[in-house]
Amino acid sequence: MPNYRRAHVEGGVFFFTVVLADRSSKLLIEEMDRLRQVYRTVQERRPFETIAVCILPDHIHALWALPENDRDFASRWSLIKSGFSRGIDAQPRSDSKIAKREKGIWQRRYWEHVIRDDADLARHVDYIHFNPVKHGHVTRVADWPHSSFHRFVERGWLDMDWGGDLKDIEGNFGE
Repeated sequence: MPNYRRAHVEGGVFFFTVVLADRSSKLLIEEMDRLRQVYRTVQERRPFETIAVCILPDHIHALWALPENDRDFASRWSLIKSGFSRGIDAQPRSDSKIAKREKGIWQRRYWEHVIRDDADLARHVDYIHFNPVKHGHVTRVADWPHSSFHRFVERGWLDMDWGGDLKDIEGNFGE
């Protein structure tokens, strides 16, 4: 097994892609209230700022800023994933997942990227907000309800018709 290493930057800003094991599932949308409650509870207990987020049927994209002297995003994601899974029936799973008491709901790993500068941050915010269009869930960014895009519009940071002329956003985003 490869020696996988996570980036550990205290007080850093990170982009994440967290994915369900079953990519055809709509569980995150079907259980949106559960996801929001668990996310909020983890955020209250282990503070972090959500800069941007988009929940799709089978995956989540999020940009987080961690507090100064804190680099532990892994335990936060673990708490979110396990809290969400609690109370949901187990999915078909491998012997390995059974042995580790995993329900088979989430992929074990997730993509994380350390945001390097303002341009990198802006590109990832754009990617998060445009993702529902990219995956064909809607034709306009504004039509997807499970996104921080609407908060950006309320604050005057983006126009309601933003993204209408985008075809794709270049980069590696963990999908």
